This record gives sequence, C-alpha cells and structure tokens, in this order.
Amino acid sequence: MIRNNAHKYSVSAMCSVLQLPRSTYYYEPVPSPDPQEQQLEEVVIEIFKSSRNNYGTRKIKVELARKSLQVSRRKIGRVMKRHGLVSTYTVAQYKPHKAAPNEAEIGNALQREFSQEKPLAVVVSDLTYVRVDAKWNYVCLFVDLFNREIIGHSCGVNKTAQLVYDAIASVSVRLDRIQMFHTDRGSEFDNKLISEALETFEIERSLSNKGCPYDNAVAEATFKIFKTEFVKQRHFHNLQQLQLELDDYVHWFNHHRIHGTLGYRTPVEARQWPS
Repeated sequence: MIRNNAHKYSVSAMCSVLQLPRSTYYYEPVPSPDPQEQQLEEVVIEIFKSSRNNYGTRKIKVELARKSLQVSRRKIGRVMKRHGLVSTYTVAQYKPHKAAPNEAEIGNALQREFSQEKPLAVVVSDLTYVRVDAKWNYVCLFVDLFNREIIGHSCGVNKTAQLVYDAIASVSVRLDRIQMFHTDRGSEFDNKLISEALETFEIERSLSNKGCPYDNAVAEATFKIFKTEFVKQRHFHNLQQLQLELDDYVHWFNHHRIHGTLGYRTPVEARQWPS
C-alpha cells in the first residue's frame, strides 16, 4: 500500500496513519550465508594462516586447486579483503649497508646459469641481518639451485667467516657431492678457513662480479623471501630463540612452502619427483 501511494503521500505520513514504524517499511531481510561460501572462506583463511601469512591470491589458488576447488584469484582477493588477510609481501624492504668487497681474483664461473638440472651442481649463499633484542645478528643460508632447497644455515652475533663455516657444517649431505659454491664478494667469504674447506672437498669456487647483485640473483631472491616471511614476522629476544625458530622456518620452507619457479611444488617435492 505504502509503495503504491508513495507518489502521492510521504512515507512518514502513511506510516504514521497506519501506525507502522518507518524502519519496518525500509527493512530488507539479510539473506542467510551460503554454506558453500562459508566453507570456501574457512579454507582460504586456513591456507593463508598455514602459509604464515605469506601467500597471496596466486598461491592460494594453487592450494585450493589441490583440494579440488576451482576459484578465481579475484574471488580469493575479495575473501582476503573481507577478513583483513594481508600478505607480508606488501611490506617495503630495507636494504642493509654492504661490507667491503672480496678482492680475490676468482672469477664468475656460474655466469648466471641459475637453472641446474642436477642436485648440488651449484650451491649459492649469502648473509643477511636480523634484529635480536636491540642488536643486529646475522643469518647465512646455503641454497641448492636445482630445487631452491635450503641445505645449510647458521646464525650468529657477528658477520664473519665463522658464520659461513657453521653453515657449511650444518649441511646434511656429503660435501663432496657439491660441485660449485657461488657467492657474492662479501669479505666474510674471503677466508682461509672457507677456502680450505672447499679445497678439501674439491668444490669449485665462483664469485659474482664486483658490484653486480644480479650474478647471485637466486640468493638475493631467497633472502627477500626470508626477510619478508620470517624476519619481519617475529621479535627475537635472544640468539637461542632465533636459532630454534630459524630451524623451524627452514624445515617449513623446504617441506611445505610451494614455489612458483618449481611449478608450485615444495623444494623437497621437486627433489623427489623432478619434472
């Protein structure tokens, strides 16, 4: 009745005559949520949280497909926005001050051949800083170019060759299987201790050209992931806490984190079932 006469009389007047609250006239029932939509949102949230708040729409879509759920990235984005799920990759990166370069005459034997067909053909490494309490500590990672697996890691108070040596000691595979070890020209890699270890196991040495980070692009990219997913997500009170959580992250990175460059497989999956 009110709608049919709205062109003649005001809604307020008609509601007053009919003794009907205006809110009742304007009320529109909210449709009950679709159970399938609710289930999808729960799965998206679960995948996002199990990725340690790192996955965006692309990788969440891959994980949903593994669960036989075909969902567009746009729809996943709407779910993420509705629940305030923001990937850590939206955080800007801070670039640390670089140390003095290694002036050794060793050349760049790798020549940016970052795609390797055999495990341990080339292992790359680099170091980065981590805030522990009120001081800077450092982390060293060894990455196998074959499947991007972190095969060795260490952390310590000082950015020294000992930190690199500790990462070498943490490698679980036989060191004589590694054919080449490539790094940038950081002074921490220029040390008799490191050279003797590489010579003992007959590992070829390769150094990036001076001032050229692209020669060690995979290590640089791995540390970008590491700092976004691990460093920026935590506050470390002491070195022991950093060591424990670093061990846990490396295990997750190798066994559970899917990588776009590996066809959305984990490093361990790529090593066990190479394409």
